[in-house]
Amino acid sequence: MASVVLSEAEKLYIVHGVQEDLRVDGRGCEDYRCAEVETDVVSNTSGSARVKLVETDILVGIKAEMGTPKLEKPDEGYLEFFVDCSSNSPELEGRGGEELGTDIANTLYRVFSCENTVDLKSLCINPKEHCWVLYVDVLLLECGGNIFDAISIAVKAALFNTRIPKVRVLEDEEGTKEIELSDDPYDCIRLNVDEVPCIVTLSKIGYRHVVDATLQEEACSLASLLISVTSKGAITSMKKVGKGSLDPESIFEMMETGQRVGKSLHIALQKILDEEESLGTSRPKVGFLG
Repeated sequence: MASVVLSEAEKLYIVHGVQEDLRVDGRGCEDYRCAEVETDVVSNTSGSARVKLVETDILVGIKAEMGTPKLEKPDEGYLEFFVDCSSNSPELEGRGGEELGTDIANTLYRVFSCENTVDLKSLCINPKEHCWVLYVDVLLLECGGNIFDAISIAVKAALFNTRIPKVRVLEDEEGTKEIELSDDPYDCIRLNVDEVPCIVTLSKIGYRHVVDATLQEEACSLASLLISVTSKGAITSMKKVGKGSLDPESIFEMMETGQRVGKSLHIALQKILDEEESLGTSRPKVGFLG
């Protein structure tokens, strides 16, 4: 992961500021930076979104393709995640980028492994034979800190934007089944993203913790807690990262903060998505290369 080198004086300045609930950029410990969210930015996908969190830039594209259901879940579709860390940072070139990409993909699998996160039964076309597979491609364009949160926001926005064509299974007199795809581009299935969680990363700095840490603040943190939270404030998974340790009291405090901040994050994101959806085709499109 990209990092910055700070002097001891700079680290001390950041740590002391956090203790007083005043960060270098003027935010409080539980404040997010302003994020730019745009959906439907890649034309040849079923759904897409771009999230820019100051210097962190994420692009997510989702492609719906027909596949065969898994043996253990014959009446459900499934999601596949692929993460490409092609950031300009030298630390993300080669093996460093591959390891980070694998780590992010594994985290997303864990977050979405929780039951009812996405209605996978609605992705089933014909039990045991055909289902929709959603290939979620995450592209890390630029790394400026707090990438897990930004990626989870982009994934939820892309899932909200995803449109899957409606299909019918036809059976002839001999019992042969054929799949008929609807010709109407507006005749599609939309996913319910109400239960899709967002990741809130809480970084321990000194005796306090902060959300949406910058690269400079991440350099001052020895341990962080990644918490996936639903819109109702339910915690679906947790993951501790970093070389430092966290005492039980700190973990409980971070969980409470994560729930509180996560609910606010969902409300703000859903408001943006609904506003963009209400504009329909009249909304000005900036696009990926805009």
